[in-house]
Amino acid sequence: MMTGQSRYNVLFLCTGNSARSIMAECILKRLDAERFDAFSAGSRPKGAVHPYAVDLLKHQNYPTDQLRSKDWDEFAGADAPVMDFVFTVCDDAAKEVCPVWPGQPMSAHWPVIDPAAIEGNEAEKRFAFAEAFRMIHTRLSIFVSLPIRSLDKLTLKKRLDDIGQTAASSELSGV
Repeated sequence: MMTGQSRYNVLFLCTGNSARSIMAECILKRLDAERFDAFSAGSRPKGAVHPYAVDLLKHQNYPTDQLRSKDWDEFAGADAPVMDFVFTVCDDAAKEVCPVWPGQPMSAHWPVIDPAAIEGNEAEKRFAFAEAFRMIHTRLSIFVSLPIRSLDKLTLKKRLDDIGQTAASSELSGV
C-alpha cells in the first residue's frame, strides 16, 4: 500500500469543516510538508472557516488565505488525490457513512470536542479553540514520528487508533 512512497495524502474529516479538520490540515502541512500532503473536508460543510480558527492559525503564523470549507465529495471523485490516510476528528462524522475512498486508505477516529459548539464568553470560546489546536497538534506530532514505511498494516492501524486516544502531551511517551 504505502511501501516506497515518499509522500502520503492525508484527509481530515469533520461535519462542518470549519475548525478542527481545518486546523489539522494546517498543522500537518507545517509539521512535515516533505512527507505529507494534507487536506480537510466535511460531510455538511459550513461554507466558511470559523473566524476563531482563522484568528488562532494567524496568531501561530499559519497561512490562512487558501483555507476554505469543503465537501468530502470533492475528495471521492475520480480526479481527486488518492488518500493514504483518512482521520475523522469529530464523533458525528465518524458515525456517518463515508464515501468510498479510492485506494482504500488507512483510517482512524481521533475525536476532538468541537470548539465552535462551546457556549460561554469570548475568552472561554477562544480557549476551547486553543485546546482543540493543542490536542490535534499533539496527535499529529505523534503521527509524523511513526516509522510508517517499516510498520506492517496491523501495527500501523493499532498505532493510528492509539493516537486517537491521546489527550495530552504528557501521554506522548505512552504511544
